[in-house]
Amino acid sequence: MQAAAGDRLRVRGHIVGQSERIGEIVEVRGAGGEPPYLVRFDDGHTSLVFPGPDAVIEHSGKRGKKRPAEGRVTGAKRRAFMRGYLRDELVRFAARPARS
Repeated sequence: MQAAAGDRLRVRGHIVGQSERIGEIVEVRGAGGEPPYLVRFDDGHTSLVFPGPDAVIEHSGKRGKKRPAEGRVTGAKRRAFMRGYLRDELVRFAARPARS
């Protein structure tokens, strides 16, 4: 489980009828986005949390777009390459002399 400051933490209720707790992660104290998290819950309470299996992290949209690893070809690049390759092959096929 990894998070960043600004992400939301939802913790489901432990018993029937107990509402879920929702809070904003204010600070990540673990290495690489790992727990524990300092969370400010909607009721104003701030707590150090080690999320369990009943917790879900909702990532905020503030993070940058993930980039593919170096040398890796994305789907869009692959499609563009194939379109160009097929177009070139079609031109070569059309330009070759006809068989008799």
